Amino acid sequence: MTSLEIALLVLAVMLLGYFLGRVTAPDPVVPPPPSPLVDAPAPAVPDGPRADLLHIESLNGPVLILRGTLVEAANSAARSLLGSRVVGSDIRLTVRHPALLDAVDQVMADGASDEREITGLGSGGLAGGNRSFRLRALADGAGRCIVLLDDVTQAKATERMRVDFVANASHELRTPLATLTGFIETLQGPAAEDEPARQRFLTIMAQEADRMRRLIDDLMSLSRIELDKFIRPTQPLGLAGIAAEVARTLAMRLDADQRRLVIEEPADLSPVIADRDQVLQVLHNLVSNALKYGRSGTPIAVALANSGDMVQISVRDIGEGIAPEHLPRLTERFYRVDSQRSRTMGGTGLGLAIVKHIVERHRGRLEIDSRQGEGTEVRFSLPKAP
Repeated sequence: MTSLEIALLVLAVMLLGYFLGRVTAPDPVVPPPPSPLVDAPAPAVPDGPRADLLHIESLNGPVLILRGTLVEAANSAARSLLGSRVVGSDIRLTVRHPALLDAVDQVMADGASDEREITGLGSGGLAGGNRSFRLRALADGAGRCIVLLDDVTQAKATERMRVDFVANASHELRTPLATLTGFIETLQGPAAEDEPARQRFLTIMAQEADRMRRLIDDLMSLSRIELDKFIRPTQPLGLAGIAAEVARTLAMRLDADQRRLVIEEPADLSPVIADRDQVLQVLHNLVSNALKYGRSGTPIAVALANSGDMVQISVRDIGEGIAPEHLPRLTERFYRVDSQRSRTMGGTGLGLAIVKHIVERHRGRLEIDSRQGEGTEVRFSLPKAP
């Protein structure tokens, strides 16, 4: 074999070994890059009280989680109501409200849910004021009790106002109705042929019917105002001449009582955002009250003035005034300082309640000042137009 043949044989063996090695020896395995969605470590999930707190923190009302009498977790609303030290403490030592403790004991004893209303709950136990709560306590199946508190204070107050309003309105309507019924029976019987008595009775009946009409008108007016309470007026209103318009409307009553309306109105009075008819109603009610309760022959002052970003309107009379203890309640429906005198003068007990609701609808302010023996001043402010 020549040297060339030997060299070619060696080269063939080397090439065969190279290709055999590529087939039999596997390539090194390179691991794929980690997937951020699959291979990333899962975030740590808190357990125990921390997990419970995360779950109940999103609830608006106060929530407690108890194991026995130990408070394991409380959301921010519960900590605000009962104090931050309630968490981790014995509820019998931090809350001490017998109705709440009784509900917890009952749920822990038999596992059944409990629902009741409680009052006086707050930081320091029974010293929490007059707030009312609907309490619901239930077992969670893991030996714990969950207490949920729903604040129903406002709902209770609204319900009491509704009941009082219906009772007062019924009473106010019953009196003139009874008077009318009695006179009708008299005219149908003993006074059927008594002409002087009949004329006298008919006059009284007309007065009582007019009183009922005014009361119904005021009730309907108050209902409409409350319906639109959250709809703020949007139109600008110039107040120039508005007090004079009220004076013309009440001219006959002013003359009959020898009274006059003294109006103070600056030339640069700013316009306001207001409903014209309702502003007229407020002024009419306030001037009418000044006519009823001020002294005959004395003037009634109406003053309008710019006051910062508001326009202030005041009505002042000279009269007996009102005792300080009555002032906070004057705007309540049917509240009267002197019931008999008010009814005799034709008052319905709703005038200042209507004034208050109109001023609130306009986002204004209402103030009442009175000095006994001197008189009363009522001021209300309306926001200026931009």
